[in-house]
Amino acid sequence: MRWRAIVPLAALALAGCARLVETDQARLCRMALPALSPPEATITVLSQREDPDDRGLKVVYRIGSTEANRVHLAACRFRQPGRPLRSDELISLSVDGEPLSDVNLYFLIRFWLATPEARDADPAPLGDVAALPRLPRPVAYALQQGLNGLPLAAIYALLAAAYSLVYGLVGRINLAFGDFAATGGYAAGLGALLAAAQSPGTILSTSLALGGASAALWGIATSRWIFEPLRAATGQQALVATVGLAMFMNEFLRLSQGNRPLWVSPMLNAPFGLARAGDFVVTSAADALLVGGFAILLGLSLVGAMRWTRFGRRWRAYADDPLGAELLGVSPRGILVQTFALAGAFAGLSGFVMTIYYGSVGYAAATALGLKALVAAILGGVGSISGAFLGGFLVGAFEAVWQTYFAVDYRDVAVYALLAATLVLRPGGILGVRT
Repeated sequence: MRWRAIVPLAALALAGCARLVETDQARLCRMALPALSPPEATITVLSQREDPDDRGLKVVYRIGSTEANRVHLAACRFRQPGRPLRSDELISLSVDGEPLSDVNLYFLIRFWLATPEARDADPAPLGDVAALPRLPRPVAYALQQGLNGLPLAAIYALLAAAYSLVYGLVGRINLAFGDFAATGGYAAGLGALLAAAQSPGTILSTSLALGGASAALWGIATSRWIFEPLRAATGQQALVATVGLAMFMNEFLRLSQGNRPLWVSPMLNAPFGLARAGDFVVTSAADALLVGGFAILLGLSLVGAMRWTRFGRRWRAYADDPLGAELLGVSPRGILVQTFALAGAFAGLSGFVMTIYYGSVGYAAATALGLKALVAAILGGVGSISGAFLGGFLVGAFEAVWQTYFAVDYRDVAVYALLAATLVLRPGGILGVRT
């Protein structure tokens, strides 16, 4: 049984060099199969292969559940390469070499592919479902909710770490970190577009580098021109200044990037089964596991760096006693710039995760994203690096559970109510100082 658990991990390792199917093209092509098959037929997708020009793919499938059933080949062609934004971008479809007529293709697109029923009937290749490990139904549901919340938790955790890095050092909150994340997201999208013809590994590496570096530069600028001049201020001047910075960055992104979100073709998001409970199959995708593992790895690396590196020792010394640390050779300007660069990079990496996983980024989400990450930082213990990551994963899991069992319209209200309860019951957060 152990080898089955290794298959998704091996897929992640091979994804960096393999040519991948455009998942939305594949989904549209698969969604057409139930309409072209006998009613109540069981469709098993055996393989999917992208065409060399990226304008189509071929799906090999079987109707029936036994190997004795005949194997079929569906070939789909699209108007242009990349992600289809509408179902009418499917321009031809043939099954076993027999093309659909223009009339049949029109009716297929108009009255089937554009409906929710078609999305529900998608025979997604989840692997050998019968061979998946069996779990009790409550455990399977809980596992699915945890997997659903993993990408959002990773975004919140990385951004909450940025808040904690700055607050732990100078006791101030930078309310522009949400816009830092949006900036990193736009840069990551630019990187994905620049490397679009390369392998997924190259695309992800380019996007990651641009996303982290662009937000780190904003962090350095914020340190030099806002926080350093206001370092000796005793009031809330720095907080007010970051509100102005957030407004400036939001308007700058609107003018420079336009009102429409930037779209990036999703990668590594083909679903596969992990476990099952009766007819309920626990599913995930490589991109969700990748961003979750990425956030955990960065969190462990940051905690280790703060404990064992020279920068971490200087950061902790200055956070505990600024004057004493300065007397011992710690430069206030240097440690502030380094901290803001690192915090900005983490905010940019949260934008990278958002762009790569969700396939889009827009300036309008920056404020809400920043506030929720602040909630996560406070929940875990603002100023505590490990607490920030814990709070991020808790808020992500909380949102996933809420939108499953309750109205999604009240999700944000519930998150801010969770913040209020935390401030009343434990103002220092879970891993913060009890007050």
